[in-house]
Parts: sequence; structure tokens; C-alpha cells
Amino acid sequence: MQHAPLIIDIAGTALTSDDRRRLAHPLVGGMILFARNWVGRTQLTALTAQIKRLRPDLLICVDHEGGRVQRFRTDGFTHLPPMRALGQLWMRDAMRAQDAASACGYVLGSELRACGVDLSFAPVLDLDWADAQGGSRSSVIGDRAFHADARVVTMLAKSVAHGLLRAGMAHCGKHFPGHGGVAADSHTELPRDTRALKALLKDDAAPYGWLGSTLAAVMPAHVVYPRVDARPAGFSARWLQAILRQRLGFGGAIITDDLSMKAARHIEGRTVSPTDAVLAALAAGCDMALLCNQSLGNGQVVDDTIDGLARAQLSGQWQPSEASAARRLALLPPIQQAQPWDDLMRDAAYLRALALLP
Repeated sequence: MQHAPLIIDIAGTALTSDDRRRLAHPLVGGMILFARNWVGRTQLTALTAQIKRLRPDLLICVDHEGGRVQRFRTDGFTHLPPMRALGQLWMRDAMRAQDAASACGYVLGSELRACGVDLSFAPVLDLDWADAQGGSRSSVIGDRAFHADARVVTMLAKSVAHGLLRAGMAHCGKHFPGHGGVAADSHTELPRDTRALKALLKDDAAPYGWLGSTLAAVMPAHVVYPRVDARPAGFSARWLQAILRQRLGFGGAIITDDLSMKAARHIEGRTVSPTDAVLAALAAGCDMALLCNQSLGNGQVVDDTIDGLARAQLSGQWQPSEASAARRLALLPPIQQAQPWDDLMRDAAYLRALALLP
């Protein structure tokens, strides 16, 4: 098995010769879709089929959670509610909320699978901490979170994951150990959460412990918890190996958040290149490294990062991992050929799930 840790993007709605060259590289194991890669279902299905003809093992990913984080919203895709709506439903009827959460996962997964997408980076496991005014402390998380109670988050996230599994899709809990307690947005600055490890494990990280044996993948936060480690969680061997893997028992894939984000470009006061960020994440225990929005223009950053990782392998600075390779392949759908869209629209289980959405 080839350890192919890079997940990259493409600029347009069909593959160019540069896209084909990059996606065919043995160090590239996945690609991530954005709204700019979308025209409609027919185009998206043709694009994903192009990719699978090039590399059947390539993991096709997207950030598609519901609410404001939903890349495809037209041409029949269901407008899924933000996850907070499920938490609000829980407060009225906990059993119905779990059923609705499973339905959300099923609808989300089946629609994406019908268009050839393998994995959505969902669900969000962050807690919805309140600020002094009673709103969400973290604007970047906000209504993407199910609830402020880690127990509620765990039960609803498990239900969403169950729905995704029924649709033939794995899942990825994020952002470990928790992004909901900081106001800063890691896309534009480096957040710091000054709580002690005991408090973080009791609250924000609790869902990862309760779901440690069932989560398929985890995405760490670009947040520094200085009382635990000076490095952001995604670059911290203590967080990823000592705590997530050993203490919490997680055995699935660890996938970085976007390494082009500002918070991922600063490690212990140093500004690092994308290649250095990838190497630091892999050394800390990540299995795959996500590099977004770098194919725009001439895509030089993508090429430089692929070349930089290849040089690091040749020089012995980085060594591939068979375990990481196996974790990536385990995220691929068990059946590559999904139910076609028109058949899905008549499917009784899908129609039942639509009726259960809040």
C-alpha cells in the first residue's frame, strides 16, 4: 500500500492537464471539492467519474455539513439545517432528534454518493460555548455545533454518523480537541485556548473519548492550548498520539484542517512553508494533510509542496506509513458505484429520511 498523504484541490469544473498530473502523483491520495467546482449534478458526476478513471483509489472529499457549510445547494440538493437545529430539537424531544440526525446523515451522504463524492468532513463535534452576551463564543463554529452539552453533541453526532454509514459514507469528527471555546477564527489568526487539559478532556474533548472506537476520521483544530502544548493541536504529537490515540483510544484516520489557513502557517513562533507544515503534521501523527485553494492561478504552491514532500522522502526526512495508507483506504466507500440520483429520488428510505428532517 502506498502512503499518499496529500489532499489537494482543483481550480475548475473539469480536469485540466495540470490537475491530471497532480492527482496522478503517488503522494496525492485525495482531492477536495469547493463551490467553484460545481455547476450542477450532471457536471459534478462527470467530474468525479473523470477522477475515478484516473485514480480509482483517490478519496474525493468535500466540506458539506448542512447550514452555512454546504458546497452544493442547487439542482436538487437538499438544503440541510444547521446542526444547532438538531440540538434545539433535542431539548423538545431527544428521541426524535436522534432520528432526525440520522436522517440528516443519510440524506447528506446519499446525495453526495449519487454524484460520486466519497467523504464529507462532518460532523462537527465542537461545543457551542456561549459568550458574555449569550451568543456563540466562536463565530466560525456558531450554529455548526449541535449543543453546549458534550453528551448531547455525542449522541447527535453518532446519529449523523450512523446515517452517513447507511448511505455508504464514512465520517470525520472535527475539530479535535475543540474549537468552540475560542473567539478567534483560525482561517485568519492563531486562536489560543488557555484551559487546562483536565477541563478540555471533561468538556470539549469528551465526545472523542466516548466515540473513540467508532469514529472513522478526526480533524484536529488549528488552535494552541498552551497549558498542554506550545504547538497547535494538528502539529502536536502530545495531542494526536499521547491523548487522541493512546488515552482516548482512537484508531481511525487523522486528517489536518486546511494547511493554507493562517493558523497553520505558524508553529511555535516560526512562519513555515506549506511543505514544512505538511511535514510537521505528518511527524506529529496526522495520516493525511489537506491543502486547499492552492490550485488557483498556476498552482505553483501545490507543485512545490508535492516536490518538497518527495524530496523529504528521498532524504529520509519523512517516511511513508503503511498504517496511514490503510487508514486512508478505509475511508473509501465499500461500494464505489452508488445509487444513481433518479433512483435515489424514488427510494423509500431516502424519502422517509427527507420527511424526518427538522
